[in-house]
Amino acid sequence: MATTRLLSDAEVEKIPAAKVVFDDIRATPKSDFVNNFWRGLANDPALLKRTWEQVKLVIATESAIDPLTKEMIYIAVSTANGCSYCVHSHTAAARAKGMTDAQHGELVSIIGLAGQTNHLVTAMQISVDPQFEVK
Repeated sequence: MATTRLLSDAEVEKIPAAKVVFDDIRATPKSDFVNNFWRGLANDPALLKRTWEQVKLVIATESAIDPLTKEMIYIAVSTANGCSYCVHSHTAAARAKGMTDAQHGELVSIIGLAGQTNHLVTAMQISVDPQFEVK
């Protein structure tokens, strides 16, 4: 259960600053769907706007990293941070961008392996090799 109210479209219509952001959220991927994350943030239109601008800049803008890879990175970080909502939403986004079952399976294996080896190296407190340091 959410700890904040999820605003309906009718409620957002009455908040001009939130409506502008919702309109852009719909226009960017050309979809009428606005997910619950944005509906919760709409309670604070300034936070909604700032967060959407960051997401749009990093995730929805063409860059050196392709859109599917961005979503897969988001899944990995969300898994590490324990954010079930983000794992679900970005898995759906990755599938919409063409992620196959085989790619998802490999991604899960990589996430699991990275978690395991990260814990092992942290437990052993192994120093970073000089060759890995930026010069």
